[in-house]
Amino acid sequence: MQTTTIATAEQRVSTPRLALSMAATPEEVREVQRLRYKVFIENQGLTALATPDGLDCDEFDAACDHLIVRDTATLKVVGTYRLLNPAGARKLGRHYSENEFDLGRLKHLRSRIVEAGRACIHPDYRGGSVIMLLWSGLAEYMRRHQCEYLIGCASISLADGGHNAVAVYEQLREKHMAPMEYRVTPAPAVPGGEGGIGARGPGSGPAERLPALRRLDLRRTGLGS
Repeated sequence: MQTTTIATAEQRVSTPRLALSMAATPEEVREVQRLRYKVFIENQGLTALATPDGLDCDEFDAACDHLIVRDTATLKVVGTYRLLNPAGARKLGRHYSENEFDLGRLKHLRSRIVEAGRACIHPDYRGGSVIMLLWSGLAEYMRRHQCEYLIGCASISLADGGHNAVAVYEQLREKHMAPMEYRVTPAPAVPGGEGGIGARGPGSGPAERLPALRRLDLRRTGLGS
């Protein structure tokens, strides 16, 4: 875990009930991992991924910094973002996103990239305040590390056979596709993507259901409609 901090205990960015900081101890990282487990595993009913310790963790956690939002009344961690700075990426030899995408076109940007992932907010705190605090911390983190580019990947349920995922892809392709020189591709290729089985044009079916957290991300970056 990196030692970078967003603020001292006395200078934490806060709302009346919420406080933003960076996980500074192994116990705080475990609090993050417990929240991720609750949201990603328990709330989704993914019993096949259940673990005895109730923690969602992988090899990236130790090399990343962990933004946390804490409810100051209950002292519980209610939101988190996992951040990988260039030094951490060099230590690992890769970004998490490279498990899913070919990032070859971004090679020349690696020294200026922060990767954000494992975004997680407790179901009782999804009114918008937590994600705004996380985004303010993320912006400050990028300034401190002198990074200009933010990358990351997100999951969309395939429970409907992938129809919504294809619809979301079509919506993003129409409005938010990066210039070709910065464009990444799935690794391996995803069936139903551009020109694939089940592809359809925008507006040719039910409204695309982009996950709420991703909609907020787009609005915050100025990309959302």
